[in-house]
Amino acid sequence: MTSTHSAPAPLADAVPHPDEHEHEHEHEHEREHDAAQAARGKAWRTVDRTMVLVVLSGVCLAAGMLAEAAGWSQPLTLALFGLAMAAGAVQIVPAGLRGVVRERSLDINFLVTVAVAGAVVLGQWGEGATVVFLFSLGELLEEITLARTRRSIQALMAMAPETAQVRQADASERTVRVEDVPAGSVVLVRPGDRVPLDGVVVHGASAVDQAPITGESVPADKTEGDAVFAGTINGQGYLEVRTTRPFSENTLARIIHLVEEAQSEKAPSQRFVEKFARVYTPLVVVCAVLLMAVPPLVFGEPLAPWFNRALVLLLVACPCALVVSTPVTVVAAIGNASRHGVLIKGGAYLEHAGRLRAVAFDKTGTLTRGVPEVQRVVALSSDTERELLQLAAAAEHRSEHPLARAIVRAARRQGLADLPVVESFEAATGSGVRARVAGRNVLAGRAAWVEAAGVPLGSVHVALEELAAAGQTPVVVAVEGQPAGVIALADALRPAAREAVAALRRTGVRRVVLVSGDTDATAQAIARQVGIAPEDVYAGLLPEDKVAAVRRLVEEQGAAAMVGDGVNDAPALAVATVGIAMGVAGSDAALDTADVALVADDLTRLPWVLELSRRAARTIRFNVGFAIVTKLVVLALGAFGYANLWLAIAADTGASIVVILNGMRLLGRVPLPAAADPARLRQRFGLGEEDEHHGHAH
Repeated sequence: MTSTHSAPAPLADAVPHPDEHEHEHEHEHEREHDAAQAARGKAWRTVDRTMVLVVLSGVCLAAGMLAEAAGWSQPLTLALFGLAMAAGAVQIVPAGLRGVVRERSLDINFLVTVAVAGAVVLGQWGEGATVVFLFSLGELLEEITLARTRRSIQALMAMAPETAQVRQADASERTVRVEDVPAGSVVLVRPGDRVPLDGVVVHGASAVDQAPITGESVPADKTEGDAVFAGTINGQGYLEVRTTRPFSENTLARIIHLVEEAQSEKAPSQRFVEKFARVYTPLVVVCAVLLMAVPPLVFGEPLAPWFNRALVLLLVACPCALVVSTPVTVVAAIGNASRHGVLIKGGAYLEHAGRLRAVAFDKTGTLTRGVPEVQRVVALSSDTERELLQLAAAAEHRSEHPLARAIVRAARRQGLADLPVVESFEAATGSGVRARVAGRNVLAGRAAWVEAAGVPLGSVHVALEELAAAGQTPVVVAVEGQPAGVIALADALRPAAREAVAALRRTGVRRVVLVSGDTDATAQAIARQVGIAPEDVYAGLLPEDKVAAVRRLVEEQGAAAMVGDGVNDAPALAVATVGIAMGVAGSDAALDTADVALVADDLTRLPWVLELSRRAARTIRFNVGFAIVTKLVVLALGAFGYANLWLAIAADTGASIVVILNGMRLLGRVPLPAAADPARLRQRFGLGEEDEHHGHAH
């Protein structure tokens, strides 16, 4: 009987012919072109529409001014000014009326509508047209500028490939939309391709650029058993990846949703300004009415000049720049951080991070890698250090204990891959191993266990005491009943740990503290290596002790962060002013726990994000101050009759543009593929429609 299943095809057969691959890329370019067309269609309905109206308003305004200067007929001049006002009013008037009727609020659109109507009543058609043009120009510039903040999340979404090459049961491959690829599938990732979904490498080796997800500048080497993330870029190797999550749950999708939520969450200063504006704006309207009515009614003054001053007051006192000063800065900073592998959960945490004066570090998995590594080998017998390490690695090779794995890794790194033959093996759980290696009886394990087995350790005690003082864990090796040497292991320090601690102090952090459940000797040894003072080391702590230590730090310094792995340190992260989890790529629990998440295991991102937060705080303070000072200056000019309508709207719009551009400096450059269609990208990731006026003052 013939089998219905064909044998797996060779790898060369499974990979399509280059011509086929090029054909697929042609289709991909066609899809990108279609997406570009859709994107341009959407742009026409937003920025381009506003641009056409602004240009029309400006042309008519200029023509009206020329006609007025040339002494042409008044009906023609008024018609040109009327067209200039109408072009802007197409958007301004409906927006102002919606604000009053639906939202019960008096926004700048309503105030401009009233001011322009007042200018027409006073016969100041030229000023009314100038107000409309300047306001519409400001709207256009704001729209263009704020569109850059949206690009930060669009750039993230554009990283996800549209399709994946999925290996079928018969070893053939099929192109499948990534949304339709189930977990457990094997996808093929060729050189230069983006990884379509989170998964684990099952075949091949390559260097993968993880910068789009983790912010790491150096590609990470990936081989069988290593995790890879959707949106990262494969290097020169060929990979086969078994997916671990569906598209909607992959790391990139979770990051995008977190950034979207963070950018929509309001910072404390923003909430305060909005509450202030809700009271302030109606108060300004009342003051304008009184300014218009009291002098003519009480003091017999002429109505027209006071009516004009009231209109100026309405325009210049509107808190547009004040309202937009904070959200644009917060959104820009969060967008910048997300592209550099740092997730900030909201504006509140961005502001809190900017005032941190103390940072508490967990040790294991934070300052250290959380993986033991061989630090030194001390030979006490005729065997050399390399021979001792090779012998111990052979004995430990069958053990799954972390220390045993570390000894085997160290032997391989030193080129000792050809281990002696192991004739017998027995493991004592938590104590050590007993093996016969190349005809020799070998013990490797804890000193007390080896000594209990009848091996005299008098000559080893000095070495054991030195290792204990250094915070290192000893594995004693005995051969034929005699001590042969000691292998010292310790949790490996992260390369950037010392640099990160020094950089934190340069950013203004006064105290850096180490909180650890490890022994005092081990904690002190790590503290010495990274530059933490002995008095700032708290060792032997249970989870509740860490909580108490962090709480005391917050009380003493006013604001303190806790940096941990986001799972084991969750209680301490919760009581800190800002809880910071690191190395959270692929970890649901860590992403959910932290206020700030360092996606990669890169401690240098910590001082960077603190400095970004402080820059954001300084930017917000400048923006608020500039907005208030500008208003006060023009208000003073208006009170004495030196400010007219166009100067009032120029001051309001100009201040708004200045604070927006200043906040946008925190965003940095955001490259986005020309073919990326924002609406379609948001639909792919299950996000709602984008608010056209998100963060908009007007």
